[in-house]
Amino acid sequence: MPIAKKAVKKVTAPKDYIQTIGRRKRAVARLRLTVKGDGKFIVNEMPILEYFPYTLWRDVAVEPLVHVNLLEDVGVTVKVAGGGKHAQSEAVRLAVARALLVHNEDWRSVMRKMGWLTRDARIKERKKPGLKRARRAPQWQKR
Repeated sequence: MPIAKKAVKKVTAPKDYIQTIGRRKRAVARLRLTVKGDGKFIVNEMPILEYFPYTLWRDVAVEPLVHVNLLEDVGVTVKVAGGGKHAQSEAVRLAVARALLVHNEDWRSVMRKMGWLTRDARIKERKKPGLKRARRAPQWQKR
């Protein structure tokens, strides 16, 4: 029996963007950070001001960029799906922090202290049989 050859991955020219992923609960953010960008922050083909109308969500999403003073110097494009808006903004924050680490490894200690590199693993607990929800038991009846 002949031995199968392993697929050889082609080496391509370096990209002009950094691609990362961030997750939180059910939200998944796929991000492209262009180092020589124009300062635009696009989320699901909409400006960030439109997609995250609430200021807290916007601030959470761009926190790492503001902290390293790169908000105006890079271009960011994000596709985010699943979860609620707050979980989506936290997923975007994780993706941005990971992209900045690829750009400059010296920022690792600062971002680690801020907690931006830790993936929050808390997700919804599954429903158990015989219960109404994950832990909620049916109400007891005397008669």
